[in-house]
Amino acid sequence: MIIDALPSLGDLLVLAARTLGDAGVENAPREARRLAELALRAGPAEILARKIGPLAPADAAAFAGLVARRAARIPFARLEGAREFWSLTFRLVAATLVPRPETETLIEVALERLFERGANWRVLDLGTGSGCLLLALLSELPCATGLGVDRDPDALDCARANAARLGLAERTDWRPADWAAGIEGPFDVVLANPPYVAEPDWETLGPEVRDHDPKLALVAGADGMAAHRRIVPELPRLLARSGFACLEIGAGQARAVRGLAVEAGLRVVEIRRDLAGIERCVVLATAPGQK
Repeated sequence: MIIDALPSLGDLLVLAARTLGDAGVENAPREARRLAELALRAGPAEILARKIGPLAPADAAAFAGLVARRAARIPFARLEGAREFWSLTFRLVAATLVPRPETETLIEVALERLFERGANWRVLDLGTGSGCLLLALLSELPCATGLGVDRDPDALDCARANAARLGLAERTDWRPADWAAGIEGPFDVVLANPPYVAEPDWETLGPEVRDHDPKLALVAGADGMAAHRRIVPELPRLLARSGFACLEIGAGQARAVRGLAVEAGLRVVEIRRDLAGIERCVVLATAPGQK
């Protein structure tokens, strides 16, 4: 993006949108405005007010630098270092996924089943990453406590910092573990957004995901089911008698997860679709007579 002799922020926004559009970035004008807000540390109203006036060279250079990085298909959340999830802001590091809106489906389903919001629920989040699932749920349950596990120490540090930032540190614990290995129940709720992309599909993902999200958090073997095969058999020992698990799945995986649940002696309580109509959350519970 060339900034020489550009007299105003408005002109820079036009050029930025063209640069981003040529790079294949969707909704380029909106992305350009968001980058301007980030570069200038300003809100939408201030950006609008400053469009006509000249832009200081340092500000223009900062804006141009962000545009160049976004044109290289670095996700906006990586540039900002944070992402909103469930109306909360979560800081990110290289070891954590950028939270997706469809993952909020798990929180919606869990809250619908937790009728007593003030109860002392105990929650487990497997593969916690930034901690977004666990912390979002605890933010709605004032007396609940939670354990987040992840095998990546950088992810755990990130989740721990997010908990402190959101005022939830005293109700959370964080532990290194390979899924549920060494974790003892019972838990009232188990949450997990495990990897579910099949290895052959990895190269088909957009560059924002393929080049910047951790592959280990996305890809799960030749058919995308390796992580679910590890998690589902552990649920009978992890869940309390009336507990349930909410597992995120990819498109077309509900039938396979149902089969794993039957083998483990679990009930499939519900399969919830996300806002795009894709089967996204499988709710599992212990079968009648267990425990």
